Amino acid sequence: MMAYRKLILAALMSAAAAFAPSTPHHPTTSTSTQLHSTVAASSFSLDAYLLSKKAPVEDALAASVKSRIPQTEKICEAMGYSLMAGGKRIRPVLCIAACEMFGGTQETAMPTAVALEMIHTMSLIHDDLPSMDNDDLRRGKPTNHVIYGEDVAILAGDSLLSTSFEHVARETKGVSAERIVDVIARLGKSVGAEGLAGGQVMDLECEGKPGTTLDDLKWIHIHKTATLLQVAVASGAILGGATPEEVAACEKFAMDIGLAFQVADDILDVTASSEALGKTAGKDEATDKTTYVKLMGLEGSKKYARDLIDEAKECLAPFGDRAAPLLAIADYIVDRQN
Repeated sequence: MMAYRKLILAALMSAAAAFAPSTPHHPTTSTSTQLHSTVAASSFSLDAYLLSKKAPVEDALAASVKSRIPQTEKICEAMGYSLMAGGKRIRPVLCIAACEMFGGTQETAMPTAVALEMIHTMSLIHDDLPSMDNDDLRRGKPTNHVIYGEDVAILAGDSLLSTSFEHVARETKGVSAERIVDVIARLGKSVGAEGLAGGQVMDLECEGKPGTTLDDLKWIHIHKTATLLQVAVASGAILGGATPEEVAACEKFAMDIGLAFQVADDILDVTASSEALGKTAGKDEATDKTTYVKLMGLEGSKKYARDLIDEAKECLAPFGDRAAPLLAIADYIVDRQN
């Protein structure tokens, strides 16, 4: 076992440098490809697909933070409070859908799906802290630090992050060690300086700063938001047995939908109520945050989001009807109301 762990760690260190976030892909979308994607997505029921994944995902999430000894009850409770607070579970479902697209199974992808939601939840807990976005409402409930205090909230986020890697390594079955290490390396990079943390720092630096450009905003959201969505799809593909070329196509798809996701969030911040969003609406304007709506206007932002989704769909054209769940999720990202 010790030799195996050393092998995993050595491979992880050598692989980690290889995964820089790719830039958004902007192909020319053919009419025939758009038509095929529309037909595939329209004949597919996303509601039924999401419903079929809901219970297995929720059960796996709940089991992942269950306390096994009395001394960890409080930290596990704090972790579970935010992890089980609901949400769209887009990242886990993207991972499972990508794995299934290449012939893999839900069971194979589930440990990584859980890890992705752990990482995402960590980012929300830390985002809401008084030293960051200072928000007291998340998914319609008081934020973690409001219930448990800042100290425990920080530690709950830290614990979710570290547990995410452990969970993938310990629970993934029937996949080669090389592919598991690949997934862990991508997860690690997605939250580091060239991932979520770097994007968050630049976001804080640009808050209220005059002269923030559209390129600045794209850099922030490629790293803060899109990269984790990209890892969700790429990891699912890797676990399902995709080739490097197929993984690259999935990454391009996910980068575009990741940016579209953030554009849609910016739109909803000015068009939806706090009740509909489950978090404080209008917060971006109140804090003078640079957003796509601020730089491009509401209608310009809506067009940009739709263009990104159209471009994303082009990347999955070679996979035909197998891509139907991912195509439907892409449409949902820009059509959602919260």
